[in-house]
Amino acid sequence: MSKSILLVEDDAAIATVVRAALESDGFEVTCCASIEARDRNLKVSQFAVMLTDVMLEDGDGIESLPRVCQRYPDMPIIILSAQNTLDTAVRATETGAFEYFPKPFDLDDLTRAVSQAVGAGAQAETVERDAGDGLPLVGRSAAMQAVYRMITRVLRNDLTVLILGESGTGKELVAEAIHQLGQRKTGPFVPVNSAAIPSDLIESELFGHEKGAFTGAVSQAIGKFEQANGGTLFLDEIGDMPLEAQTRLLRALQSGRIRRVGGRQEIAIDVRIVAATNRDLKPMIASGAFREDLFYRLNVVPIQMPPLRDRAEDIGPLARHFLKLATDEGLPARQLSDDAVAKLSQQPWRGNVRELRNAIYRLALLARDDVIDASVTDEILEYVGDDVATASGSGFGSALSNWLSDTTPSHGSVYHRALHAFEKPLFEWALTQTDGNQLRAASLLGINRNTLRKKLDDLSIAPDDFSRHG
Repeated sequence: MSKSILLVEDDAAIATVVRAALESDGFEVTCCASIEARDRNLKVSQFAVMLTDVMLEDGDGIESLPRVCQRYPDMPIIILSAQNTLDTAVRATETGAFEYFPKPFDLDDLTRAVSQAVGAGAQAETVERDAGDGLPLVGRSAAMQAVYRMITRVLRNDLTVLILGESGTGKELVAEAIHQLGQRKTGPFVPVNSAAIPSDLIESELFGHEKGAFTGAVSQAIGKFEQANGGTLFLDEIGDMPLEAQTRLLRALQSGRIRRVGGRQEIAIDVRIVAATNRDLKPMIASGAFREDLFYRLNVVPIQMPPLRDRAEDIGPLARHFLKLATDEGLPARQLSDDAVAKLSQQPWRGNVRELRNAIYRLALLARDDVIDASVTDEILEYVGDDVATASGSGFGSALSNWLSDTTPSHGSVYHRALHAFEKPLFEWALTQTDGNQLRAASLLGINRNTLRKKLDDLSIAPDDFSRHG
């Protein structure tokens, strides 16, 4: 089998390093730096694998790849790119690339992929992409590159995907991207938040019910499985699903059939399952709170979402992206100064991307000037509670003392002002952690739901602002 490799790379340093690595593994490497030179080499020589950069001297190296794939269908193509976005990863995969490597890449991983491509010698099927497909994920960090590559691996198949990660990291956005860019994109995308549905209604929500199946079932209802037929069913917060519902879900996944609550007829369903959770399911399995067989049924392709603190280099692009969205939604047009981005990048963002989004919208609304600097972020965002306590280095009590020392005494008002200053971020934190779900937020805080609702009204906090779609 031929071990001749064509390397199309206009960065001489990268070309030299890659060539040396491949030749040390016994490959014969031909280098060129442009699309024109690539085409000349392909006409006169036969190559086992082609490696190509995206942005070359004379154009976009991806745009002409469908033509290359058509002319040389048995030559796997590996794409190398510094344009590290989900759009690039998807374009690379959809044009028929065997593999995609964002720069910088590990040379051992690259040479291993080249060996696999030579052994495979297979053509990757080209997937057409609608021009209007949205790509909602933002970030070029190494952690997000791993996510993008996993997404591209599941676009041409219907394997079940389990998305893991903290609340607010963008798990639903990944599920939407898998649906929008995959082979079921013409079908429905139906999300179900297991934590937001009362335990006694979740089976009816998933599988539907017949008229008279239970008190209040005055008519037949179609469940989420049937609504998602031909498309994707997104089971969010799967770790919060009651055990009895887990059993019925497992049966549906195993058989590909469901039965409405109170019904006798089994209904065939054709859905792709994407599930997500912010909980560690393994301890739940050990304690009997989550079915082990359901876990293995869902955990076919796991995708781990990184917390925002592990991708601080993405905070600036994300913040500017959210500012643009805020402007598109009617808020004043703003810009972030470099020192404001640096300040934002230093924050822990325990609510992850969702917390950052809410903060940017607040800045867009309340900032007095078109350019937001670091002093404005401090003034408007008011990092209080755990964040300020950490910054002050001496705990919550010290943070309160610092707040009081900066407060001008006003007869009869300090107590209520202090409560307002420290309660508001506490309730916002609880809503952030629970995706705006008031029942779960009340449980997290250890108060009843009515008390929570009254506090939210008093503090002018809108729970919808903290929901996944808020």
